[in-house]
Amino acid sequence: MKNKIIRYIYLITGLLLVAIAFNLFLSPYNFVSGGVSGLAIVMKKVFNINESIFMLGTNILLIGISLKFLGKETTKNTILGSLLFPVFTFLTEKISIYIPLDLDPLLIAILGGAVSGFGYGLIFKNNFTTGGTDILNQISEKYLKIPMSKSILFIDGAIVLTGCITFGMTKMIYSLISLILISELSNRTQLGINKNRVLYITSNKQEKIIELLTKNHYDATLLDSKGGYSKKKNKIILSSIHEKDYYKIKESILIIDKEAFIIVTNAYEQKNANVTIRKKK
Repeated sequence: MKNKIIRYIYLITGLLLVAIAFNLFLSPYNFVSGGVSGLAIVMKKVFNINESIFMLGTNILLIGISLKFLGKETTKNTILGSLLFPVFTFLTEKISIYIPLDLDPLLIAILGGAVSGFGYGLIFKNNFTTGGTDILNQISEKYLKIPMSKSILFIDGAIVLTGCITFGMTKMIYSLISLILISELSNRTQLGINKNRVLYITSNKQEKIIELLTKNHYDATLLDSKGGYSKKKNKIILSSIHEKDYYKIKESILIIDKEAFIIVTNAYEQKNANVTIRKKK
C-alpha cells in the first residue's frame, strides 16, 4: 500500500512539473516539441482552441483507440496520466503571468526540456504514461510492425514539422533542443544516475586481476565465454567498481596484462554490490 501511494505521489509530481514546463517555457514561446501537447500549441495558433481542452479531447479519443487495439491491461496505466495532464495544464496555464521570464530563447528551450524531461522520467519510472502519441506509437509497433524508435520519429517528427510550418524554422530548432533534452533527461531519471562502472575483462592472467580487484575491495564474477572465430573457451571477469577507482584499476589491469581486453559500461542501478568483500573488511 505504501509503495502504491509513493507511485501516485511521483505521478502527481511528474505531471505537475511537465504542466508547469509547458505553460512557463514551451507554450508562451511556441516551442513545438512533439506529442499532443506540441500539437495543442499549433491548434491554439491556427484555430484558437484552448490547449487544455484540445489535449483532454484528444487524449480521451486516444484512450478509446487504445482500449480497442491494445486492450485494457495496456491501457490502464495510461488513463490516469492522460486525463490528469490536461487538468494540471489548465490549473497552471496562468503561471507565466505570475512568473514573468525575460530570458534568451535558447535558455528557455533548455529549461523547458530539462524540467519536462525530469517530470516525464518520474512518470515513466513509476509505470505510468501521459498517453497521447505514445498510444499511436504502440499501435504502429503492434500492427504495422514499425519499431517504436521509427514510429516516434515519424509521428513526433510530423508534429515538429507542423510547428516549423506554423512558427518558422528558428522556433523549430529551439523545439528540437527541448525535445532532445526531454528524451535524454527522462531516460536518465528512469534509469538513475549511478557512479559505478561495470568492467568485462578477458585476460590470460585472470587470477592476478581478481587478486587486484579483491585487494581494492571489489568482488569479481567469472562468466563462461567462447570465441566466435577461434571457438576457444575462456572466462570473462565481471566486476562493478566506483568511478573514482576506475582509472587506477584500469591502468593496474593493463600493467598486469597489457593484452587484456576490457569493456566498460555504466551501471545505471545495482543492489548489494561487493557485499561479501565489504563484510570481510
